[in-house]
Amino acid sequence: MGRELRLALVALILGSGIAVLDGTVVNLALPKIASDLHASFADLQWIADGFLLSLSALILLGGSLGDIFGRKKVYLTGYVGFGIASLLCGLAPNAKALIIARLLQGVFGALLVPGALAIINTNFPKAERGGAIGTWSAWLAIFAPLGPIIGGYLLDVTSWRWIFFINPPFVLIGSILAAKYVRESKDQNPRRIDVFGSLLVTAALAGITYGLIEGPTNHWASSAIVPLVAGVLLGLVFIFVERKSKDPMMPLGLFRSRNFTGSNIMTFLNYGALGGFLFAFVIYLQSTLHYSSIEAGISILPLPIALFLLSKQFGTWSARIGPRLFMTIGPLMVGTSILALYGIDRGSSYIGHILPAMILFGVGMSVLVAPLTVTVMASVHETSSGIASGINNVMARVSGLVVVAVLGIFGAEHYYKFSILLCGFMALIAGVVSWFLIQNPPKAKIEKVTT
Repeated sequence: MGRELRLALVALILGSGIAVLDGTVVNLALPKIASDLHASFADLQWIADGFLLSLSALILLGGSLGDIFGRKKVYLTGYVGFGIASLLCGLAPNAKALIIARLLQGVFGALLVPGALAIINTNFPKAERGGAIGTWSAWLAIFAPLGPIIGGYLLDVTSWRWIFFINPPFVLIGSILAAKYVRESKDQNPRRIDVFGSLLVTAALAGITYGLIEGPTNHWASSAIVPLVAGVLLGLVFIFVERKSKDPMMPLGLFRSRNFTGSNIMTFLNYGALGGFLFAFVIYLQSTLHYSSIEAGISILPLPIALFLLSKQFGTWSARIGPRLFMTIGPLMVGTSILALYGIDRGSSYIGHILPAMILFGVGMSVLVAPLTVTVMASVHETSSGIASGINNVMARVSGLVVVAVLGIFGAEHYYKFSILLCGFMALIAGVVSWFLIQNPPKAKIEKVTT
C-alpha cells in the first residue's frame, strides 16, 4: 500500500474513531453532566438519544448524498460539522443547549459514518481493499476499549466538557488528510434522494422518542401522548410510502428474505438490550455504587476486549458450521449476564459479582456479532449489500434510541432494575427469534461474504 493510500486510510480511521469514542464516553459522563448542569433523568436520556435520533434517521440519507454529490465532499462536510458540533457540546451552558448540540452531532455523524467503507471501496485497488478494510476494522476495535479509559481519566481529572473538546484536534488532522489524499468519487447512476421518506422517518422517531421520554415526567399528559401517537402513525405512513416509492431509502422487498427479516428483528432486540443496559449501568455504578468515572469505564472493558480478541474466531467457526447456532447462543449468554446484575448494590464486589457477568456479556456479544453480519450480507443479492448493511446499521441504532427513551417509564428512581429486566429479556428473546427464524445460508454464499 502506497503512502497516499495509507494516509487516506488514517483519515478514514480517525473519522470513524471519533464517532466510536464519542458514543462510548458520553454515557460515562452523564452523572457529572447531571450534577454540573442540574439535568434531570429525562435530560440525560435526551443527551444520549439526541445524537442517536438524528444519526439513525439520516444515516441512509447520508450514504445516498455521498453517492450523488461526491463521497469525499460529503465525508469532509461530516468531518468539519462534527468538529463544530463537538465544540458546541463542550461549550453548552445548560442541558437544553447540550441536547441541541448533540442533535447536530448526529446530523453530521450521518454524513461521516456511512462514508468510510464506501470511500475504501472506491479509492483502493481491489487487491488492497480487503487489507484496508481489515486495518480499518482493527483500529475501530482498538478505539472501543480506549474510550472508557481515556474518557474515565478525563472525567476524573478535569471537566466533562473535555470529552467533547478532544474531538476537534482529531477532526482537524483527519480532514486535512482526507482533503489531500482521498480521491473524489460518485455513482454515475445514483439513487434518487428519498426526501419524503427521510422527513417521515425523522418525524416518526422524534415523536416516539419525545413521547417516551417526556411521558413519565409530565405524568402522561396530552403533550407527551399526542407526539407519541403521531410518531407511531407517521411510522406506518413511512412504511406505506416506502412500499409505493420507485426508489425508496428502505426497500421493503428485502424483508421477503426470511434470514434478512429474522436477523434484523434480533438486531433490534439485542442491540436495544446492549444500548439500554450500558446507559443505565454506567450511571448506576457512579451514582449509586459510587464508582469513579475511570472505575466505571474500566468495569465495562471486558466487553470491547472480548470483541477484539474473539469476534474473528467465532466468525470463522460460524462460516464453517453456519451462523444459526451462534446467533442463538450469543444473545442467550448476553441476556443471562444482564439479569445476573439485577441485585448488585453497594456491598457487591466487582471481582465477585460484576466481573463474571461482564465477561459472560463480552463473550456472548463476540459469539453473535460476526455471524450476524455474515447472515445479513448473505441474505440478499450482492447488488443490495450496501443498502442491506445500512438498514441493519440503522436497526441497531434505532433500537438503542427507543430502549433508552423507555427506561424512565416507571420513574427515574426505578430505571436501573427496570432496565435490567427489560434488556435481559430482550436479549433472551433475540436468541429464541434466531433459533426459529434463522436458516444457515448455503456455504458458497457464506464464503462469498467472508472472503
